[in-house]
Amino acid sequence: MLLLFKILLVAALFFMAYNLFRALLIMNRNDPNQPSMSKFIGRRVATSAAIVILLLVLIATGVITPNPRPF
Repeated sequence: MLLLFKILLVAALFFMAYNLFRALLIMNRNDPNQPSMSKFIGRRVATSAAIVILLLVLIATGVITPNPRPF
């Protein structure tokens, strides 16, 4: 079960990076026929918010544990 969550998180990070580079390409081309850059930036922000919420839920339920304090 833990491996599934880790794979899901890595996939979401790749999806987030993909949308970032798609927005970069659209910004550089400045083609009016392409979808707007804000569409891909919005997907990136929504994905990062979903990652943070998923991590908080997993920590709160005890599925994953954060690193112990170093001191």
